[in-house]
Amino acid sequence: MQDLGLKCGIEIHQQLSGKKLFCNCPTQLRDDDPHFTVSRKIRAAAGEGGKTDVAAAQEQQRDKTFVYEGYKDTTCLVEVDEEPPHSVNEDALHTVLQFVKMVRSTPSPIVQMMRKTVADGSNTSGFQRTGLISRGGKIETSEGDVRIDNISLEEDAGKIIAEVGDIKTYRLDRLGVPLIEIGTAPDITTPQQCQEAARQIGMLLRSLPGVKRGLGTIRQDVNVSIKGGTRVEIKGAQDLKGIPQLVELEMKRQHELLQIKKELETVQLHAMRTMDVTSFFKKTDAKRVKEAVENGYVIMGMKLNDFVGLIGKELQPGYRVGTEFAGRAKIIAGVGGIFHSDELPNYGISEKEVELVRKKLECDRTDAFVLVVAEAWRCKIALHAVYGRAKELFTGVPSEVRKAQQDGTSTYMRPMPGAARMYPETDVPLLYPDMSEIELPELLDAKIKRFQEEYNLSADLAAFVVKNANSSLFEEIVGKYPTQKAAFIADVMTSMLVEIRRKYKIDTSQINDDHFREFFLYLDEGKIHKDIALDVLMDMAQGKFDISKYESLSTEDLHAVIKEIVEKNKGAPMGALMGMCMKKLAGKASGQVISAELKKLI
Repeated sequence: MQDLGLKCGIEIHQQLSGKKLFCNCPTQLRDDDPHFTVSRKIRAAAGEGGKTDVAAAQEQQRDKTFVYEGYKDTTCLVEVDEEPPHSVNEDALHTVLQFVKMVRSTPSPIVQMMRKTVADGSNTSGFQRTGLISRGGKIETSEGDVRIDNISLEEDAGKIIAEVGDIKTYRLDRLGVPLIEIGTAPDITTPQQCQEAARQIGMLLRSLPGVKRGLGTIRQDVNVSIKGGTRVEIKGAQDLKGIPQLVELEMKRQHELLQIKKELETVQLHAMRTMDVTSFFKKTDAKRVKEAVENGYVIMGMKLNDFVGLIGKELQPGYRVGTEFAGRAKIIAGVGGIFHSDELPNYGISEKEVELVRKKLECDRTDAFVLVVAEAWRCKIALHAVYGRAKELFTGVPSEVRKAQQDGTSTYMRPMPGAARMYPETDVPLLYPDMSEIELPELLDAKIKRFQEEYNLSADLAAFVVKNANSSLFEEIVGKYPTQKAAFIADVMTSMLVEIRRKYKIDTSQINDDHFREFFLYLDEGKIHKDIALDVLMDMAQGKFDISKYESLSTEDLHAVIKEIVEKNKGAPMGALMGMCMKKLAGKASGQVISAELKKLI
């Protein structure tokens, strides 16, 4: 692997809790129906240097309409870009500075918030606000130190809900949520070290009290290059376990592209020429092609001289040069895909139809061709995109942004953005970071070890509490109710919630800190007992909890109920009586208490 000269860096984005970065709206994410929608078009604005960023320009070319969904009680005019941003959230800044101190980075004495042009609709304003807080610092891995290049504070983008045709729908609940962005230097030299570095930074971030927890609150992007290649950014590396494979497959893709560059050293690509070949497919057996032609679409083709066998060359498992071509055509022109000669005849397209196209496009035996089925104007844009990608094969690896797939491969998103996308944010006052009162929190690993020793938790349970629950609340409850075992408290706050989600399919996200405080208060007062903990938590999760349903009976009342059941069912076995008592007294007394009382009576 090292023979390829891997250079790798990571970018990690961590959501923060509390309020949004530039307003007082909560960072709560919602799935209920929105209260309102607004519709926008977004154009790419020139940056500080007067130039338009290439990535933003590509997005504008797609001419999408953006619909934004919002809530009257948790989103405001700032998110809709109808009101200027407020001052930066001081709590979010404090959390970032804690991380800065953790990695021994050097904060900037003055921070100017910037506007980063984003024309894909994920920001209502057409830009993302971001501020460079600090530079420098490092983390340690088993394969050496990894330097920190930059630490920034920025706002999260809107959450995409749907994309149908030329309309993309976003939700505003996530827009404006504070993010810490950490970018490392390209010091990572193996796929395994990349995974370790991401895990180490994640551990440090989760040690901060102000960060959000749970699925989707932290995102990793990976930057990869090999000797002779160039930097490629792969976004959305969600699963830490999959990072090594993602890096390895990108290395393979870049290596194969460099081999193709060598193969093309004696080839000179002809000028682009497109032709309409629709007439050859009016009686085709290719069902999708035939339906498209009947619906008024056209089929346009383009020759790529001396490319025969090249478009079908595999770059990653199941991913070929033709897949690269199709990726560009899909993103830039919005077509469903392409056909190319290395895969034809196929899909119902016959040998005769292939020969007719080859003759029309004047292909020799060493030439390949590409076909696109769509509206005529869209076909031309798609073929221009394919031709542009074909030209890049002569230079090796294009610098671009790609999207990670679950199988470890990646797909094209946009060109690598440059400095032209940035310009100053004049609506937000300058920041003056002050490190004098920044205190470091206890690191996750240290806290896990302390919980094992101090509260006699198993290693797994200690880690579960620290990583998946409010550990400060856990310690609060343990201190307040010393008669309750710490392991039981930990179990209630973690494992029981998992069981409710998996076994009973109930969403537990509505159970908050106050619910746990209420649970253990009632437990301490004897109004509920351990045996019905699951029932209580399920009611709390569904907003149906009522203490009157669960309050324990007095010993006299309990005795009376059990005695009545025994007298009405004389001669019934113990098991049957126990079942009837449990049904009658569900939630009123523990099975242990009922069993003991029943034994006395029979």
